[in-house]
Amino acid sequence: MRWGCLCRFLWLWACLSYTQAVPIQRVQDDTKTLIKTIIARINDLSHTQSVSPRQRVTGLEFIPGFHSDLSFSKMDEILATYQQIVISLPSGNMIQISNDLENLRALLHLLAASKSCHLPWASGLENLANLGGVLEVSLYSTEVVALSRLRGTLKDILQQLDLGPAC
Repeated sequence: MRWGCLCRFLWLWACLSYTQAVPIQRVQDDTKTLIKTIIARINDLSHTQSVSPRQRVTGLEFIPGFHSDLSFSKMDEILATYQQIVISLPSGNMIQISNDLENLRALLHLLAASKSCHLPWASGLENLANLGGVLEVSLYSTEVVALSRLRGTLKDILQQLDLGPAC
């Protein structure tokens, strides 16, 4: 029995010794590509084109809006909030967009770690106490505003990645 465990350990160790780290530029490129993919998915939902991401809508203040200076921790916090909102929306593609946001957060954590920033995973739940009631009253408006603001936020993150965000 011990020889079997030892052989498996040696086999795993041999495999791991041949792996190479992914260059950080490739991670950044993958992050940008994923952001563009999410934006394209949102654009495919035609009803999201009618609202500006900076427009104020009463009762939807909990949906994050425009941010000029985004750090990695702020990006993660905002994306966690959007992920909770998006998964609550009933329209098509929402599960895919939510999964894409989760993958985007993981890539941002990798980018942050490459700069020695160790981010805790944000939950995004603290701002969403009113979400259930708002969805019952104005589901369509919430969806349009949330997706429009998410698209704007993703564009802001895309620009910020080129500038090299702080921790």
